[in-house]
Amino acid sequence: MKLPSVKLSKGLHVFHLFYRVDRRRWSQLAPEVSGRARSELEALAAANASASHPRLNCYANVGGKADLGFMLFAAELGDLCQLHRDLEASFPPGALVPVYQYLSVTELPEYVTTEDDIRQTLIQQEKLDPASEAFTQRFAELRQRQLQYEQYRLYPELPDWELMGFYPMSKRRQGTDNWYSLDFAARKQLMAGHARVGRKFAGRISQLITGSTGLDDWEWGVTLMAHQLDALKDIVYEMRFDEVSARYGEFGPFFINLRLSPAQLWPHLRL
Repeated sequence: MKLPSVKLSKGLHVFHLFYRVDRRRWSQLAPEVSGRARSELEALAAANASASHPRLNCYANVGGKADLGFMLFAAELGDLCQLHRDLEASFPPGALVPVYQYLSVTELPEYVTTEDDIRQTLIQQEKLDPASEAFTQRFAELRQRQLQYEQYRLYPELPDWELMGFYPMSKRRQGTDNWYSLDFAARKQLMAGHARVGRKFAGRISQLITGSTGLDDWEWGVTLMAHQLDALKDIVYEMRFDEVSARYGEFGPFFINLRLSPAQLWPHLRL
């Protein structure tokens, strides 16, 4: 059946999925059935291995909240739905038990740097004359860097690092700590400071923020790629001292995961 064509004006649909394997059910499977499940998952991952989309990444959850984790990217919502169903159908009925799932989309931040922001930075911070050649060259450089950043936010090509951390979050809306009662300029200034903290982890953390207001129970999904576990711990801890998190942040469950190929999952899980 052909699903309706539903696209975003800009960006991709993203789905984070976490499951347990019903080991009693798995142990009752005939070898040819469990072997077919392994082959089908490997084929599905191989068919959706684009740098950006469609993409299906497989993970082994660390810590026992789940056994398996998957991250799906697709330009069309119907394709994401089909990939989700194909993933679950690759396992025999009853073998895969859903633990947590999160739907979101890639998007540009509300506080994205504008051309006027770049001009003001060059004039006020770098003390460049707007009529100078140096200003023109520097403006072009920063504008190109901003365009690359926007491309990454909308059509990410996440590095295939060893660790993936994921958690959902929202901005607080309680009493005097209501993020949405602040005016735009105040929110933009606070988020600029928040971003400066994140940039200190360049090279240790690759981050993707996806939006889910009106799509899921939280407002954003945070995906952190890293080589070392302490990098994940350090960035979340340091962010807690920033006012955006300390005063206005609400956080959901955290999932820490090892990046494994489908072929690596089975021996790791003893399946």
